[in-house]
Amino acid sequence: MSQGPVRVAVLGGGVGGLTAAHELATRDFTVTVYEARDRLGGKARSFPVTTPDGGTVPAEHGFRFFPGFYRNLHATMDQIPLGDGGTVADNLVHTDETLIAATDGRETIAETRTPTTVTEWAEAIRPTIGGGELSPVETTYFLRRLLVLLTSSRARRERELDRVSWWDFVDAEAQSPAYRKYLAESTQALVALKPQRGSARTIGQIYVQLLLDQLDPNRPTERVLNGPTSEVWIDPWVTYLRSLGVEFHTETPVTGIEADGERVTGVELAANERVSADHYVVALPVEVMASLVTPELVRAAPSLSNVGRLDTAWMNGIQFYLTEDVSLARGHQAYTDSAWALTAISQRQFWDDGPYDIGSDTDDAVQGVLSVIISDWETPGTVYGKPARECSREEIKTEVWDQLEAHLNRDAERLSQDIIYDWVLDPAIVESENGMANTEPLLINTVDSLRYRPRAVTAAPNLVLAADYVRTETDLATMESANEAARRAVRGILERTGTDADLPDVWGLDEPRLFDPPKRQDEVAYRLGLPHPGEAERDLRRTVRGLWS
Repeated sequence: MSQGPVRVAVLGGGVGGLTAAHELATRDFTVTVYEARDRLGGKARSFPVTTPDGGTVPAEHGFRFFPGFYRNLHATMDQIPLGDGGTVADNLVHTDETLIAATDGRETIAETRTPTTVTEWAEAIRPTIGGGELSPVETTYFLRRLLVLLTSSRARRERELDRVSWWDFVDAEAQSPAYRKYLAESTQALVALKPQRGSARTIGQIYVQLLLDQLDPNRPTERVLNGPTSEVWIDPWVTYLRSLGVEFHTETPVTGIEADGERVTGVELAANERVSADHYVVALPVEVMASLVTPELVRAAPSLSNVGRLDTAWMNGIQFYLTEDVSLARGHQAYTDSAWALTAISQRQFWDDGPYDIGSDTDDAVQGVLSVIISDWETPGTVYGKPARECSREEIKTEVWDQLEAHLNRDAERLSQDIIYDWVLDPAIVESENGMANTEPLLINTVDSLRYRPRAVTAAPNLVLAADYVRTETDLATMESANEAARRAVRGILERTGTDADLPDVWGLDEPRLFDPPKRQDEVAYRLGLPHPGEAERDLRRTVRGLWS
């Protein structure tokens, strides 16, 4: 057992940093968190914005949603007490449906709750988008490709499927435009990653998890918060951590991590301040971490040598504050023909039963909030013919609203410029000499990038990592992955200090056990250098196409 309090410096106050502080403080470590911004919560934070009329509205990076497979994060939320009883997890509200909107063709409402009848099960198994445009043959082929992934061994996934794009894995180029649009490209709105660049391993595993969330009655359905993120989650969390003795320093960016080739010796902060601790938890975004890696740090923690090779993309939100509530659907909205891969949530319906009054700071002028996420910043828009990253803030607002109207106002006017009270674009999008810049990009899991991602526990004896670029079972830049990385980081500190405390629980991704036997068979096949049996069908199809071409 270690002697005396162990001092831990947590660098970064996002979900990963707060989770690490939480797990350490409940085990009697002395914890100090250093955050560059003026508010804690990282990309999950929300913040008040003053409108031209003098009112105040909540803004954030983008809407939060919590799929059923988020087990690590839910466990943490269930440990954060609320002042009037209960926990932060009680502020999660189930969604019931997803609106799939198009500029032409059929609009669809897909249920997100677990099916309970034979008819509902049949509908759930069928792809929820594409309607009659997808042929039964193509639908079956896509499901068979998912089956190949589900029956592939871990080694094959990490060393073979990670080196294949999702686009190639599902054979998108050889299929119909409907197949490419509704199946191969549909994941971009979730992960801001074009299927031609995304790892088949990562996209496929998350696709399966989202499908199982809907089909497995033992898993919770998708949930959202009943108020602005900081109001109902981050602020109560910080209050709880302060009660445990955690000390916070905001507006304190890290400018350097000192190392002597064997261990971390200190941290440089803005204004030439320097701090030291017994252990260091680095919970900084990947682009910030990459800028801090030095040869001395790499000698101490060789796994950091390739952090600079990891890639990022833009996935940022815009909120529209409306004088009328437009609910549209009790859940997500996906705009399948939008140039900028838009998704949205109408928030008011989920906030009505929560602690936050949307109209309280605007004399009830605001009656609704439509929170929209832009996942494609590279494709030209429909109004100005420019990608989002080349547009001004006003042009982005106009483009987004135009793309929404094109989907929703086909038969009747559901959206009108007249009901916009105000709007706020994510302040991480800033104007620069070359158009827009993004100060908070998102890690993307590109082909063959798994080998560049470090594990939570580094070779340096006093350095661990708690961020969404860390190699985790969740394997996607999400709040869940950051939380999981932090749990693994704290396990490393506990083991290294010999502290007599229970290790934090860590959950990975669950897949049906009926696939375990074929996975074991494939493990043997992979060791012998044999292909997965399911690849024979695709090879045959490609051979036939080659003969006909």
